[in-house]
Amino acid sequence: MSIKEKGQINILIVDDEESIVEFIKMGLENEGYSTHAAYNGIEAIEKAKNIKPHIIILDIMLPGISGYEACIEIKKSIRTSIIMLTAKDEIDDRVRGLDIGADDYMVKPFSFKELIARINARLRSSFPELLDVIRAGDFSIDDGAHEINYKGSLLMLSLTEYNLLKYLIVNNGLVLSKRIILEKVWGYDFDGAENIVEVYIGYLRDKLQDKRHNVICTVRGVGYKVVIL
Repeated sequence: MSIKEKGQINILIVDDEESIVEFIKMGLENEGYSTHAAYNGIEAIEKAKNIKPHIIILDIMLPGISGYEACIEIKKSIRTSIIMLTAKDEIDDRVRGLDIGADDYMVKPFSFKELIARINARLRSSFPELLDVIRAGDFSIDDGAHEINYKGSLLMLSLTEYNLLKYLIVNNGLVLSKRIILEKVWGYDFDGAENIVEVYIGYLRDKLQDKRHNVICTVRGVGYKVVIL
């Protein structure tokens, strides 16, 4: 990913454990990002409204009001991308976070390298205007021109194919469920069958000449992911 100027990217870190905030803050500042900190839900909402950060790393277990409540309130007010950060590893917690508007979910303890990858994925997906042409392996995405090139050739894509392939690419390496893909590509109000995802994955594989499913991989019982070599 090519970011025009990392210093333009504001990231708000919200956790009641000061040591975790300082660890993340130090790492992100070393990467060149501008960081801000909050230690409870009320402070997180106030700072989010004032700073309008591009990314919020938000712990669920906070004093005062929970990260879930803070997420709902923040999403009502500003355009931002929220990564929920918590010690909980229950499926229900992850689903709840995504259902209320969170964009991603990480479980403590976490790899800083993975956190950076998820931040970059969220920036590519939510703030493409901050990026030059997005490049990932053999893919390049020019969002302004609404074009995706693969191995130097322009792919002829319908609007839905473009949106689906872009979503897979910017989240490369992450396994995406059919449900999440439907919500992010087709929209929350889509009332069709889930197998529409399989149909469009098939269209993309044909256009990528991905007969062996080495580019768009199926993770059985979970979903799909793009593998960038």
